[in-house]
Order: sequence, then C-alpha cells, then structure tokens
Amino acid sequence: MNLPYLLPRVVRHFMPEKLTRFLLLHSIVISAGLETSDPQTAVSRYVALLNGRRQSFEGKRVLVFGYGGRFDVGIGLLESGAEHVMLCDKFAPPDDAHNAALLEKYPAHLSLDDGRTRPRHERMTLLQADIRGVHLADDFPPFDVVVSSSVYEHLDDVNGITRALASLTKPDGIQIHFVDLRDHFFKYQFEMLHYSEKVWFGFLNPTSHHNRFRLWDYRRVFEKYFENVEIEVLERQEAEFEKVHSRIRPEFLSGNIQDDSVTLIRVFVSKPRK
Repeated sequence: MNLPYLLPRVVRHFMPEKLTRFLLLHSIVISAGLETSDPQTAVSRYVALLNGRRQSFEGKRVLVFGYGGRFDVGIGLLESGAEHVMLCDKFAPPDDAHNAALLEKYPAHLSLDDGRTRPRHERMTLLQADIRGVHLADDFPPFDVVVSSSVYEHLDDVNGITRALASLTKPDGIQIHFVDLRDHFFKYQFEMLHYSEKVWFGFLNPTSHHNRFRLWDYRRVFEKYFENVEIEVLERQEAEFEKVHSRIRPEFLSGNIQDDSVTLIRVFVSKPRK
C-alpha cells in the first residue's frame, strides 16, 4: 500500500469544496492550472499556436471553457484582438478579490457592478452554467474559437460536453485544448491508474474530479464530433511508466508504451460534425 499517496487522496476526496477552492486559489498544497497560476503564459500559448497556423484571435468570438474564476485570460484574449470573450465555468464563481485588482489597469474591459468588478458586457461575458444546457440563439451566436487548459481531465462527461462544445462552434471554427493526463498528485504520475473504478470514485477521486481518460479515449471522443482532429503529445514519461507498469490496471493499457506513457497533450480540432 502506498500510504504517502493514499492518505492525502482520501483526505482530498472528502474535503469540503469551499476549503478546496480556497487552497487552490491561494496555491496552498493544491496547484492551480496555468490559466489561474500564469494567465499570461496561457494566453501566449494560444496566440503562438494560432500564429504558427497563420491565424489569430483578431475579430474572433472566443469561449474560454473552465476559466477558474479569474478574468486575466479573458482580458489577455481581448488584448490579443478577440472581439468578444465568454468565460464559462460551472463550478468557479468570480474571484472577487483577485479581479478587483485588475480594474484600475483594464477599465476598457472591466467595470464596477454593485461594488464588484465585472466584465463590460459588450466585450466579455460570464457563464456559470452547465455547457450541456446551453443552446444557440440570436443573442448567443456560435464561437470562432473554443479554448481550455487543464480542464478536460476533470470532466465527468467528456462525451456530452464535447458534443455540446462542438454544437456551439462555427462550421469553420476551431478548438484548442491542453490536457494533463497525469495523476494530479504529481509525485505519482500514474498512481491513479492502479485502482478499480469502485475504489477510485468511492474513496480517492479528488473533489475536482479526475476522469482518468487516456490518449486513445480522448482521440475517440474528439473524432466522434470533429472531422479534423490533431492530437500532439507534448510530454511522455516512458521510464517512469516502466517502473509502475505491472501495477496498472488493464483498462488503462493499450500495449503501446508510447501511448500508455503520455502525460500531456494538445488537442486542435476543426470542422464540427453536425
């Protein structure tokens, strides 16, 4: 038994969500994703990818899926030329303390609303709702670009949410998703793959949820909803994987170590299937 792993995991599983979010926003024990911890780098990563394809955010309508409660990424995309940004997160309300500090520097994008810093609606809007219940309308047109970073691995319905995001994307629109396939107890990158579904979801799965999808799982889902699917492996840990291979459950093995040891991917998709 790996007690140094199991004990913190059990605690995290039963930890109240408000406490989890407090620790996350203050980077205490729990590490925040890039869009929260380093939003400038997150935006630069998206911009560089589009520039490398002779595209840009100029004049685009952009959806940031899972923005984490802080407006920095939305502001960065607007500063990069986006016409309008929608920040969507079902679970994370706006981080008022952090966002208030942005007001003085970005008055063109933010304003005070009943004493709280909020986006100017003509430039940026908030959506704290389940994306699967959102439908296109005259006041809710489709998006040119959908982006996310370290969000997909936390989804409890990858298929349904991917279908919903595809339906909200223009026929010539694109999506960019950075996905982290590691156990987020980063000292043990493949440890979560050792436990049955009953044990994982009953006792170890953190409150942020970790679906344990592997490379081929993501490829299958994206190919179901998009005609063009490019998945680039950004990192794999073959040596680390070899050390723990014998303990990994068969449903998480493809037989190809290059696929099995993948830890970070970038997904670029276009032409949503209708």
